[in-house]
Amino acid sequence: MANKKQTSSNVASTASKVLKSPSASKACKSVAASALSQTKKGK
Repeated sequence: MANKKQTSSNVASTASKVLKSPSASKACKSVAASALSQTKKGK
């Protein structure tokens, strides 16, 4: 069964900031990337 959960735009925005942060830990960036991979893809 497919996972239909999607990350909210607020969480996606925060995750993006984490990925851009040079001081974020590897674990934080991994969680942020996971959250972004679950965002709604659209224009």
